[in-house]
Amino acid sequence: MFPEMFAHYGSMIGGLMVLRAMVQQYLPAQLRNLVDRYVHKWMSLFDPRIQISFLEFTGQRMRSSEAYTAIENYLTKNVTSVAKRLKADSVKDSRSLVLSMDDYEEVTDEYKGAKVRWFLNRVSSKSSSVSMYGATEPPRYYTLTFHRKNRELIMQSYIRHVLTEGKAIASKNRQRKLYTNDPLYSRWNHVVFEHPATFETLAMDLDKKREIMNDLMKFTQRKEYYAKIGKAWKRGYLLYGPPGTGKSTMISAMANFLNYDVYDLELTAVKNNTELRRLLIETSSKSIMVIEDIDCSLDLTGQRKEGGDDGKDKSLVKKLTLKEKKKSSEVTLSGLLNFIDGIWSACGGERIIVFTTNHLDKLDPALIRRGRMDKHIEMSYCSYEAFKVLARNYLNIDDHPLYETIGLLFDKTNMIPADVAENLMPKSDDEDVEVCLRNLIQALEAVKEKAKKKAEEEAQAKAMRERQEKSPK
Repeated sequence: MFPEMFAHYGSMIGGLMVLRAMVQQYLPAQLRNLVDRYVHKWMSLFDPRIQISFLEFTGQRMRSSEAYTAIENYLTKNVTSVAKRLKADSVKDSRSLVLSMDDYEEVTDEYKGAKVRWFLNRVSSKSSSVSMYGATEPPRYYTLTFHRKNRELIMQSYIRHVLTEGKAIASKNRQRKLYTNDPLYSRWNHVVFEHPATFETLAMDLDKKREIMNDLMKFTQRKEYYAKIGKAWKRGYLLYGPPGTGKSTMISAMANFLNYDVYDLELTAVKNNTELRRLLIETSSKSIMVIEDIDCSLDLTGQRKEGGDDGKDKSLVKKLTLKEKKKSSEVTLSGLLNFIDGIWSACGGERIIVFTTNHLDKLDPALIRRGRMDKHIEMSYCSYEAFKVLARNYLNIDDHPLYETIGLLFDKTNMIPADVAENLMPKSDDEDVEVCLRNLIQALEAVKEKAKKKAEEEAQAKAMRERQEKSPK
């Protein structure tokens, strides 16, 4: 009896499938949708399976789905061994490969006696676009299929088990990434972040480093506090100082210290404020958003109304000249301010925003006020303490008889850490510690002599101006 009944149901389903194919080919769109809905309804009466889809992106591809990523990690560890089609990717330090399901592959899993099937598919797309970074492929999605008798077990227990274990795997195997924005398609592209800088190797006074590290750690532990005071869980850092003082190295050290991803935002490649907002939404938590040389990226000098600043952002006016309107980027100061701490900045938590500049005086005060750039860090000339860190890094020494001479020179000379490091780096096998330190002493004395000569010239010019002012006309 049962075989005959199943054969009858199979015949009915097959007939419905043929009817559905004919409808799709010959009927108008509205009738096709109507017939397709009823065919699907009839098929569901005889099909005991339930399907759940997990999309790779949500919100019109504005944010990667955490559920999708967790499922991918879970299947990679637990189920991929039975898959026939796999794709490979390198992991930390490129020492091994991670194998995961390829597109259109199906695998089975079992949980407390219930069998389920996972299928990896792609959203159908009639057109494909190509950017300077390669083809833009349609997004993928996982489909979970199971018998309806196991509905409660799968939906209330198994899915939660998959997501929990998948997130734990991601945390354990986390690989930091360096993102940059694609100027053509308003999306992020990434490479593996492998910068070796740490606070231990950073050329900076020890007390200042400890202060920054403590500030960063306190930020990561204050999720509840930020919610209590009604602020988005983010913090702004302004790094300012002459070129070569280690601003970019500081950012890398921060990322390695916190194990955060880095989003390097090129403002000149952003078309307008809407695109800027979209890029912000696509960033992940536990990340550092970087805008380097903010004073050179765009003309973001806010012009204030006459009568002074009343302390409110509403008093800021962005007056674009004809030349500015012709620029490819239409990002405004107002748009950037909203990007930093407007309503949309609360999308996602545990995010750090870093600005760097060589000219602090060129920035609009509204852009760097406390609350936006919470902590201002001056990256200045190399001190004696910073020199000892560089000597330990480059020469593997903690002390030397020449240190006293070098210390006296640093008290009277301004040299950026990049120049100090260049003098400490051995250029050949013949250059030992002694040679490198003497090279640095020679360079410091040359800088000192140059500064002395410049000061004398300025004094002479000043004296000449004073004499000219006093002489009768």
